[in-house]
Formats: sequence, C-alpha cells, structure tokens
Amino acid sequence: MALLALAPAVIVLRFATDVGDVVLFIIAAAALIPLAWLIGESTEQAAEHTGAGVGGFLNASFGNAPELIIALLAVREGLPEVVRGSITGSVVSNILLVLGFAMIVGGRGALDRRSLIVQLGIVALAVAVMFVPSLAGWLGGDRNSHGLALLSIPVSIALLAVYVFVTARNLRRHRAGHVADPSAHAWTLRTSLAVLAVATIATALVSEVLVHSLEGFGHAVGLSEFFIAVVIVAIVGNAAEHGGAVVIAHGGNMKLASEIAVSSSAQVAVFVAPAIALLSWVVGDGLALSFRPIEIATMGLAAVGVAYTVRDGVSKRWEGWMLVGTYVAVAAAYFVAGDS
Repeated sequence: MALLALAPAVIVLRFATDVGDVVLFIIAAAALIPLAWLIGESTEQAAEHTGAGVGGFLNASFGNAPELIIALLAVREGLPEVVRGSITGSVVSNILLVLGFAMIVGGRGALDRRSLIVQLGIVALAVAVMFVPSLAGWLGGDRNSHGLALLSIPVSIALLAVYVFVTARNLRRHRAGHVADPSAHAWTLRTSLAVLAVATIATALVSEVLVHSLEGFGHAVGLSEFFIAVVIVAIVGNAAEHGGAVVIAHGGNMKLASEIAVSSSAQVAVFVAPAIALLSWVVGDGLALSFRPIEIATMGLAAVGVAYTVRDGVSKRWEGWMLVGTYVAVAAAYFVAGDS
C-alpha cells in the first residue's frame, strides 16, 4: 500500500521540478504497478456484490485500463509504433512469460485444456484478422497511412464483435442461478467503485508522465522506443495480471493461474487493440492495426506454441522454463529489430 504514494510523487516531479526523463520514466513505471494492483483489487471486491459474471466483465474492462490509457496517450503524442509494440508485448508476455512463470512456481497441476485452447484460438484469430492491414502496410511501405487507419476500422469492429459474443456468453453462463454473498471483510460496492474510479484517474495521470518521458528515456539508455514499448511498457501495464497469476499458481491453483494468463492475452487481442484503434480517431488521426512482420510472427507463433504445450491439460515445471526461455529469445529479437 505504501507504494501507492509513488503516484502523487510522480505528478509532483513532473510538474513542479526539472527532473530528467530517465528518473521520471522509472518512477512512473514503478507507480503503475501498485495502481494496477489497486484496480484489480477493487474489481475483485466489486465482484463480491455483483457475482462472478459481472465481476469478470469489470476485471476484463478495468484490468486493462493502464495499457489502454498508455496507448491512447501515445496515439495523441504521435507514437504509433509504441502503441502497436505495447499491444504485441502484452499478448506475447502474458502467454509466454506469465504462464511460464506460473508453471515454474506451481509445478505439475491440472489445466482447463478446452478453455485454454479456445482462448488461444481467439488470439490466433485476432492475429489472422490483423494480418490483413499489416500485409497491406508491408506491401505499401507506409504502415501509418490514413488508408490503413481506415481499413483498421472494420477490422476493429470484427474483433470487438468477437469480444462481445464471448463476454455475453460468459455472462449468461455465470448469471444463471447466482446469488451474491459478499464475505464479511468485503468492501461495500460503493467503496469498490469509488476506489476503482480514483485508481483509474491516477493511472491516466501517471501514464501521461510515462509516455511524455518515454522518448527521452530511450535516448538516454540507448534502447529503441519499440523495445521499451514491447517489453517494459507491456510488462508494467499488465502488472496486476502478472503478479496475480504467479501468486495463485504458488497457492496450487494452476487451473485459475493459467486461465488468467491466457485470457488476459485474448482480451488484449480482441478488446484492447480494436478499442484503441477506434478511440484513436477521438484523440488523434486514427491508428492503423498494421504490425511489423516480427510482431505478427511472434504473436501467432506464441499462440500456436502454447496451445501445443497445454494440449494434454497438465502443467509441468520444465514446460514453464521452456516458455520463459522462449520469451527471453523473443525479447532479444525485439532488441535486435529496434525501430527499423
């Protein structure tokens, strides 16, 4: 809880001092981690009153708030590569890094094979759909053209339709016969929603500082904006899901831990990415969902590879090490690719 003090500290440093971009970026990134936890905690507390169905919807919507806000601010600042990089990094890190660490910590355990395969299939479907504007960008030579941004509108609508269908189906399944029974220590619904609102606003302010200092931080430490977005920003933006999945795996519930990791990746692919593309017309001149070949390849291969890994419905520690090792190799490839 003490780490929540980093949020106001970031705001003070940004507007009341002349501190450099390196310090601002590091502190802003650190401040987003407890805020992501607070958003996750408040949605879980709200779920005590609304039930698992609506609670899951809130978690899906607000759990991705940090990366959604970061992306929209990056669109406004004219950083489309950062936006697409953070989307790619979120998809890949959730199903390789987070699931891998969960398997290492949790060891051998049962997995919901059917659910995981469906979620990974959704990721693969999203990558296939986004391949259309991406290929057009490769052939046309300009992945940020106005035409590709327009082409991304029907692509985004199609992906959101998938998200709405899946979410509605899950809500109907969980709603049937549910009676809310909050625990004695649960927050009130009003408190939960108030904390959620404050945490989201604070996340928006801190994210503005993060995006503002990103370019200066990259120049100072010698890292490309793409690498910072696809690795650092993606991990920070998903901090709540990352930490939660590993903690749950440590408690022995590999089924839930794996579900969090894989479903978070699917939510980014079919909700966050298209939502950013559509909202980009409000804050900027539109964002094309036109990814680089390395981004399309790593997202698609990660989904297929993890689907093959979980096909037997059992997690194994050595498979976790394999997934983490694969992520390290992918991150190295992102480093080599740079901004070119």
